[in-house]
Amino acid sequence: MMTSISVRRLILSGSIAFGLYHSAQAADWTMFRGPTRDGVVPAGEKAPAEWSASKNVKWKTALPRPGNASPVVVGGKVFLTLALDDKGTQRSLSCFDRTDGKQLWIKTVIYDTPEKTHGTNPYCAASPAADKDVVIAWHASAGLVCYDHDGKELWKRDLGPIRHIWGWAGSPVIHGDVVFLNAGPGDRQFVCAIDKKTGATLWQTEEPGGAEDKSPVTNGWLGSWGSPRVVDVAGKEQVWVFQSGGVKSYDPRTGKILWTVEGAGPLAYSDVYVAPAAADGSRLGLAIAGYGGAGIGFKVTADGAKRTWQNKDKHPQRIGTGVILGNRVIVPNEPYIGCYDLETGKEVWRQQFQGARFWGSIIQLGDRLYVTSQQGTTYVFAADPTAYKEIAQNPLGEASNSTPAVSDGQMFLRTAKHLWCVEQK
Repeated sequence: MMTSISVRRLILSGSIAFGLYHSAQAADWTMFRGPTRDGVVPAGEKAPAEWSASKNVKWKTALPRPGNASPVVVGGKVFLTLALDDKGTQRSLSCFDRTDGKQLWIKTVIYDTPEKTHGTNPYCAASPAADKDVVIAWHASAGLVCYDHDGKELWKRDLGPIRHIWGWAGSPVIHGDVVFLNAGPGDRQFVCAIDKKTGATLWQTEEPGGAEDKSPVTNGWLGSWGSPRVVDVAGKEQVWVFQSGGVKSYDPRTGKILWTVEGAGPLAYSDVYVAPAAADGSRLGLAIAGYGGAGIGFKVTADGAKRTWQNKDKHPQRIGTGVILGNRVIVPNEPYIGCYDLETGKEVWRQQFQGARFWGSIIQLGDRLYVTSQQGTTYVFAADPTAYKEIAQNPLGEASNSTPAVSDGQMFLRTAKHLWCVEQK
């Protein structure tokens, strides 16, 4: 059940200025998949096209354990979540100096209750979110924590247990003075809005039908590991989340579900895809399930949403999120990179790589696309929807399930053993 609407609206009236938020600097990579949450590097940015473990490396810093979370960069600091043990009892946020990779501080939350996850998804898989004032880490059952850039705790919220046999991964999203969070998966799963300044819950909308293991109804696995997207539709903002089975839109001020598009598979690992707005303000969206589940396309107007296609063909595993190029979408499937028609979902081309598998998301920097394989090689190829045109293969020799961050001509990559900064020399 949602909390009192009257209380929520009173809090919101003094804390949100939707549509007026422009505090992120052009050089900042503030959230998972960037400041605009679409994997697109802001215009004017640069980063090297080629590197290796010994070429174009500005610095590398050893990490205590492997992890799947991706770095974010604000000002002179790089933030990264990581677990300090293999049981999830020490869940941390670490801050590094971007000039030399030196660790400036680390803050750890202790959580002693035994909790499962999958071996391929270590604890602390959610990437942090930051702006010029704060950095926020989501540690699931261990809470949502807000710090200033010097590591001083500003507030902490216990949102209750979040348990699934495969762990969690949804990252917080800062939008103005509000933090949006897709909390789950498991028996308890919900989308909520938190006041960035105080940590107060502005609204919380439950997502029914969850399970820690297989669903007792379908006897199949289900859940959402995706992060929210704030989307403008015909001049009004909505919060879209890829939930198990489809996409839901939430009113950012109240948490009311505005519409639901069903037909996707039950395992929502990636974010929802959002195409640029049409002349009338409408949007095309896309949600592609993992573990062989169906994908859907849909159109959203001021009047609501309608599914435009459903693809039930047998799909490969899909974890990361891709990017939209015109009327095509480039997707990091686990065993290959695929290109699909945005309006029909039909495959246009695919590119397989000997021995490579992909869990990281794709980012776009001008006319280039970047994606890092599980083997730690970042493939750079042309942002061309007609064919795969390789520019470079950049091996670091260490496993990775993370997504690069780009800021001020530098690229930051997280591998199983190190945090790397690469820069053109």
